[in-house]
Amino acid sequence: MKKTLIIPILAITVVLAVSVGWFMHSSEDAESLKFYGNVDIRQVSLAFEGNGRLLQLMAEEGDEVKQGDLLAVIDTETLVLQSEQVKAQIEVQSQNLQKLQNGARPEEIAQARSRYAAAQADAQRAKHEYERLKSVVEKTNARGVSAQDLDRAKSALKIADAKVAEAGEALRLIELGARTEEVAAAQAQLKSMQAELAILQHQIDLGELKAPSDAIVRSRLLEPGEMASQQRPVFSLALMHPKWVRIYLSENDLGKVKPGMKAHICSDSHPDTFVEGTVGYISSVAEFTPKFVQTEELRTSLVYEARIIVQDENNQLRLGQPVTVKLVSGSL
Repeated sequence: MKKTLIIPILAITVVLAVSVGWFMHSSEDAESLKFYGNVDIRQVSLAFEGNGRLLQLMAEEGDEVKQGDLLAVIDTETLVLQSEQVKAQIEVQSQNLQKLQNGARPEEIAQARSRYAAAQADAQRAKHEYERLKSVVEKTNARGVSAQDLDRAKSALKIADAKVAEAGEALRLIELGARTEEVAAAQAQLKSMQAELAILQHQIDLGELKAPSDAIVRSRLLEPGEMASQQRPVFSLALMHPKWVRIYLSENDLGKVKPGMKAHICSDSHPDTFVEGTVGYISSVAEFTPKFVQTEELRTSLVYEARIIVQDENNQLRLGQPVTVKLVSGSL
C-alpha cells in the first residue's frame, strides 16, 4: 500500500519541478531582450608629420602595442646638423649679449681715459705754441713770425681740440655702457635663435612615430627605405579602448531599451562566459538594416543603431567578432 502511494507522489513532484523550471525560464526570457551584433572597430592611421626616409620599423601586423611604444623612425640627420649650427649661433649671441650687459672692462675704461688725457696734453701744447707765435707777432708788428706759421699753429690747435672732444665722448660712452635698445635687440635676436632651435628639436622628436593608445597593429603599410610623409601612413591601428558592440533595434524593441541598461555579451567561442556591458547610445534616426547584421526580421526593416559599452578586462572579445547581446529589463 505504501509503495503504491510513493510512485504517484514522485511523479507529481517531478511534474511540479519541471513546471517551475519552465516557468522561471519563460519568465527570464520574457524579461530579457536578445540581439545580435559585432564588436566595433575604431581604426587610426599613423603617419609622420614631416618627410623622411624610413630607417626602422618596430612592429609587425597583429602586434599588440601600448600607448607611447615606439613604432617607427625616420632619418633626421639633416635636422640634427641644423640644430647644431643654431646652437653655435646661440652661443655666439649669448656672449655678445653678456658683453653688452656687463659693459666695458676696467682695462678698456683705463685705456680710454689715457687717450683722453693724451689728447688734452696735445691740445694744451698746441694752444701754448699758438699763443707764443701770436705774442711774437704782436711784439714785432707781424715781422717776427710769418702769417703762414701762425695759421698752421691755429689749425693745429683746432685739430687738437677736436681730438680732445672725440676722446672725451668715447670715454663717456664706454663709461655709460651699451644702450637699452642695443641690449633689447640682442635679447630679441637670442630669443629668435632659441625658438628656431626649439622648432628643429620638435621636428627631430617627430621623427619617432609612437602609438597614441593601446591598440593592435592591423596593417603595416610601408617598409624601411621608403619615403614617409603626411600623406603616406605607416601603420593602421585598431584601438582596444573603448570597446563596444554595435546592435540594431527594431521599432518594437526601441521603447524597451534605455541608455544605462545592463547587458550580457557572449560569443560562439565562449557561449557560457558573459562579458558585462551597458547601453551607452541609441540613435534617434532610423536606417535600413546593414547587410552584415543577421536578424530574424526582414532586412528591409527600419532599425535604430545602439551601442553597448563593454567592460572586457580580460580581452575576451575580438574586434569585429559577432556576438549575442542580452539586455535585462528593469536593470537601470
